[in-house]
Amino acid sequence: MTTTEAPAAKSGPRRPVVAARTRRALGRVLLTLARSVAIFVPVFLVATFVTFALRSLSGLSPARIQLGEQATPEAVARIEAQWGLDRPFLVQYGDWLTGVLHGQLGASWTNGADISTLIGLGLGVSLSVATFALLIGVIAGFALGTVAALRRTTWLDRAITGFVTLISVMPPFVVGIVLVAVLAVGLGLFPSAGYVPAADGFGPWLAHITLPAVALSFDVVADVARQLRGSLIGAYRENYVTGAVVRGLSPRRIFFGHVLRNGLGPVLATLGLKFPALVGASVVTEWIFGLQGFGRFANDSAQAGDVPAVQGVLVVSIALVVSFNLVINLVLARVTPASQRGV
Repeated sequence: MTTTEAPAAKSGPRRPVVAARTRRALGRVLLTLARSVAIFVPVFLVATFVTFALRSLSGLSPARIQLGEQATPEAVARIEAQWGLDRPFLVQYGDWLTGVLHGQLGASWTNGADISTLIGLGLGVSLSVATFALLIGVIAGFALGTVAALRRTTWLDRAITGFVTLISVMPPFVVGIVLVAVLAVGLGLFPSAGYVPAADGFGPWLAHITLPAVALSFDVVADVARQLRGSLIGAYRENYVTGAVVRGLSPRRIFFGHVLRNGLGPVLATLGLKFPALVGASVVTEWIFGLQGFGRFANDSAQAGDVPAVQGVLVVSIALVVSFNLVINLVLARVTPASQRGV
């Protein structure tokens, strides 16, 4: 009788403890979500307002694009009225912001095409490349940073530090040219240019995005490796690690349960800015690999003076930054509980 009741008595008190920990973890996540939304919503509104003011600041007009610089004032006024540009500024902004919140970014001044559709086509290409580049950078950077931290002050640590320093100063377009010359043209292992949607086959899609993703990943590898090495070494010096050693925990458990979990903060914060930057700053890489991506669309729109398209690019970029940083903050709240509690 006593032996059968022992497990129930032993497991009984653990249930409230587990429930309390779950509630605290959920509370931290919800608090982080509320704080992030409270910060990101005003930032988004201010950024979109400044973005919309771009047309007034630029002095550009659809009439100048469609009719040329020699257009008469009457013709300019007629075209601007057709685009609704003769209305008060705040009225235009209100209508534009309403459309943005519904996913409608307006029409292009150059060809009248729907900007949301144009950006969607290019964004799919850039997101594929950027996501794969981020994945390569995180995996390689995580491995290099972890090994360097665990073997700190050794020849292996110095070799990894030298390697990540070297790749951090290599521009993506230079890496891209070398990759095309060696792996695509020389060895024929990958296609040298073009893009195939994933719907047309996973293999061709992966083959076409591998080289541009590798070219873009070098900077991510270097940043993740350096940040992770420094944060892991710093975490090993904290009091909670000393306490874990005194309690007799194994090095493996100390690393995964305490050091790694609390050393991920700086790395995740770095990734919060890396992913949107990969999407928006890949215009040169897209030219090298013949990709009609988001960065190339932004460059073409700016050169054509297509203000609504540029505004759409900026709005999507802002949304990417805000959304990805929100995700990073939520992951930080869940993955690094010690830092969230101020330990």
